[in-house]
Amino acid sequence: MQFPVHTKETAPEASRATLTATEKKYGFLPNVFGVLAESPTALQAYAAINTALEQSALSPIEQQIVALTVSITNGCAYCVAAHSTVAQMVRMPEDILSALREQRQCADRKLTALRIVVLSILHHRGWVPDDDLEFFAAAGYGPRHLLDVLTIVALKTLSNYTNPIAHTPLDPQFASQAWKTTVTTEGESIDHGSR
Repeated sequence: MQFPVHTKETAPEASRATLTATEKKYGFLPNVFGVLAESPTALQAYAAINTALEQSALSPIEQQIVALTVSITNGCAYCVAAHSTVAQMVRMPEDILSALREQRQCADRKLTALRIVVLSILHHRGWVPDDDLEFFAAAGYGPRHLLDVLTIVALKTLSNYTNPIAHTPLDPQFASQAWKTTVTTEGESIDHGSR
């Protein structure tokens, strides 16, 4: 299956306004938006969640910790590179960024609690053990923060699943933060039964 990377000119009409707004916001049109543009529904959902996160109770650095943790866990090289670039733009300390990219704990207890709850959400598919929720709360986070985490998980699930399927090419703007996934699909297959 081939996925085009649309421009404003090639995208379906219903995607063009969102692509124009995205390009204006970022100064260029990231390839993930060009891929999602094939479906105005997917593109508009992705853009709307991004816009909604401007109201998040999580700081810009905390938002990138969530986005990177989800993307690394899902093995999305495109999103890890993109969010590593954004993390630098929001002045995430380099030691924290390196720890995230290498899947190590960081020295900051509060940010560690944030990372742990994200991993727990992903591992337990939302059925987060009370111990992890209590550790998160003890670090100073509340229900609003947790709902914002879940919003970012939803956002990143859309792009983390799209990019490997579509083979989204990495934008030159993110190339300095290229990352290689360790996630493979070798040996994993789905029994489709008789067709």
